[in-house]
Formats: sequence, structure tokens, C-alpha cells
Amino acid sequence: MIPKQTIRVCAVLLAFALASSSVALGGTIVGKVTYEGRTPPQRPMRMDADPKCAEKHSGTVLDQTFMIGDGGAFANVFLVITDGLEGKSFDTPSQPVVMDQNGCIYTPRVMGIQVGQQFKVKNSDGLLHNVHSLSKDNPPFNRAMPASVTEADYSFDKTERFRIKCDVHPWMTSWVTVVDHPFYAVSGADGSFRIENVPAGTYTIEARHEFERFKIYSETVEVSGSGEATVNFVFKPE
Repeated sequence: MIPKQTIRVCAVLLAFALASSSVALGGTIVGKVTYEGRTPPQRPMRMDADPKCAEKHSGTVLDQTFMIGDGGAFANVFLVITDGLEGKSFDTPSQPVVMDQNGCIYTPRVMGIQVGQQFKVKNSDGLLHNVHSLSKDNPPFNRAMPASVTEADYSFDKTERFRIKCDVHPWMTSWVTVVDHPFYAVSGADGSFRIENVPAGTYTIEARHEFERFKIYSETVEVSGSGEATVNFVFKPE
């Protein structure tokens, strides 16, 4: 039998840990992103310039700019809290954000990362690739990754959104958003997203797609306790 004193000490330590955590037992923001209007076409990626890339696929590979599914479900939209977290600080995750070069495609195409978090770039193709960041607030990098280089690590000190491209294979592209908190998400194939452990409060959440002609959408959402708050976004052609 565990002594009562030991149980009390453990309970006090647990309560202290929860109270001191900036994201402990928060609420969850859920929602869905949809596209309303004429669906932009998904054009084939022209991988013929490098037959080794084309050989990695059994059929035609479609461009991933507009990933629109049934019912207008809109994938690869980046969602992030932009207002309401002032005065709060958050630990830097110990796990890296990973972007892989697989099938001559950057995966994932859209991602978020916290300031100071490790950004790991992998090369699973066994081919020559190039990772060229178009960052401005953070030092840009432009690194060749031949088959012998399977990983490269980076980190970012400032918040910023930028594109990464491959100078060897021009169809390869991805978008990185560096933020100073963990409250962001990317909409999935069904358009849904989920942001967990959000402290109680009122927030502005922003939805942004890589296509620059789309406007940036924003909504206000209130999170209370450990429940769920729902906010949806509808993108329309401009």
C-alpha cells in the first residue's frame, strides 16, 4: 500500500506541473475549410525532365496547388491563431518538424514550425535534390542534397512565411510558416482541422492558402475550459 503522505506529495506535484504549464488542459478549436465556386484544375506535374522522378510513380502525378475534394473540402490551408496570445510564452517542442523529399515531391507541402524548433529535411529518393529557402527574415539556405546526403537540419529565429523550392526539379515546392506558439494546423484532405490545448480566451484565427490571389480569411473564436470551439472557413475565387 502506498503511504498517504506519498500520495499527497504526488498530487501536489501534479497540480503544480499543470498550473505551471502554459498549455495545460486547454480547449480545442475544430473546423472545416471548404472551397465554393468553380474548381481550379489540377494539372499534371511535368516530371519528364528527370526520368528517374517519373519512374517513381505508376501514373500521372497531379499538381498539389489546389487540393479540393468532395463537397469542396479544401486541403493544405494553413490555420493559425494571430491574436489573443499576447503575454503568453510556450516551450519549444523537442520533436522536429520533418519535410521529406520522396517521389520528387516535398512532403508535406504546407507546414508550420515554432521558433527555435528543429527543421529536419530528409532525402528518401536516392537522387540529387536541392533545398532552396526563399526566407527573408531568417537566413536563407540553398543546399544541394545528393543521394549520399539523406538529412539536413535547420532552425528559424524569427516568425515568417516563406516558400522552399528545388532548383533541380522546378515542380517541387513547399510552404513553411514559422510561428512563436504551437496553435496552428493544416487542413486535411477532408478540409478538417484541429488545434488542441488552447488556453481559455478569445482569439482571432487566420486561414491562408498558398495561392496569392485568395484573400486571407480571419474569424473570432472563443475557447472556454477544455471544450471544443468550432470555426469554419469558406474560400471563394476573387
